[in-house]
Amino acid sequence: MPLSARNQLEGTVKSVKTGSVMAEVVIDTQGQELVAAITIDSVDRLSLTEGKKVTAVIKATDVLVSTTD
Repeated sequence: MPLSARNQLEGTVKSVKTGSVMAEVVIDTQGQELVAAITIDSVDRLSLTEGKKVTAVIKATDVLVSTTD
């Protein structure tokens, strides 16, 4: 499915922790971890489980940039 969002990171689900309404999904993107908070409905609909290949699509109005200086 083509998207207008340019920031798309391929990765693998590392863990899924569910609460009463929301879930925390940790995605390993080539050694870097990305954490997403999504609904449990979405976890179920996407059949998200540890080891599943996914694409994280990031659409944000703010991006903070830092240096090591």
